Amino acid sequence: MTDLTELTAVQLLDGYRKGEFSPVDATRATLERAERIQPEFNAFVRLTADEALAQAGESAERWRRGEPAGLLDGVPVTVKDILLMRGGPTLKGSKTISEKGSWDEDAPSVARLRAHGAVLLGKTTTPEFGWKGVTDSPLSGVTRNPYDPTRT
Repeated sequence: MTDLTELTAVQLLDGYRKGEFSPVDATRATLERAERIQPEFNAFVRLTADEALAQAGESAERWRRGEPAGLLDGVPVTVKDILLMRGGPTLKGSKTISEKGSWDEDAPSVARLRAHGAVLLGKTTTPEFGWKGVTDSPLSGVTRNPYDPTRT
């Protein structure tokens, strides 16, 4: 069986179109991998599994009808925690930002992902306020490189 987490977006969309697997399959596989690697790599500040699976189910139904919502319908994606994403806090890697708030706005790039049917899995770590090219922050600690865990 193909590891759905290793496929490109183009390959996922082709598989959905052919009915070989569904957005729910891809989302489940991706969430399982994210949860499995989190202890070693510390890549995520928040996974929204229930919401992602609901989005994937809606996408699967659109694919069954032959009516995908957009160019990324059903493709699992994550959003860096420096970008606003409706429904949850954007803490920007900092302990100085409160989680309380309405959090009812998407950054333009996140809005475009939603408009094209991408499945939003959650937020990935970021350096505090995105000010440097390596990912460690007071909020989430050090994020490891998946190709070399001795590096960030």
